[in-house]
Amino acid sequence: MARMDDAYVYKLLTDDQWRAAEASGVTDVPLDREDGYVHLSTVKQVGETAAKYFSGLQNVRLVRFPVDRLPPLKWETSRGGQLFPHLYTRLQIAKADAVWRLACGADGAPVMPEELNHEPD
Repeated sequence: MARMDDAYVYKLLTDDQWRAAEASGVTDVPLDREDGYVHLSTVKQVGETAAKYFSGLQNVRLVRFPVDRLPPLKWETSRGGQLFPHLYTRLQIAKADAVWRLACGADGAPVMPEELNHEPD
């Protein structure tokens, strides 16, 4: 279960979305525009999010944001009754402290970096 005191939240982006974010300074994802907020995940949620929405895609980026660098997050019930972090403003990539390019696993899902196994939860 996600906790509202998680130290980090994560954003998954396709390579095209990442390049656009680098150019503009903010993420711009169709689903976020449609829903009116930026979808984020905790360390415990991001693997499932990657498998569900990014399987089969090459060059997916995982971007980590320290929660204390972001405007206040709103924690809302979503997939499976879990609380997910949502940001109701633009997500500035300059607030990130780490970015990974994810490889695809044998099942087609992006493989999470080993470092995530050591993140505080």
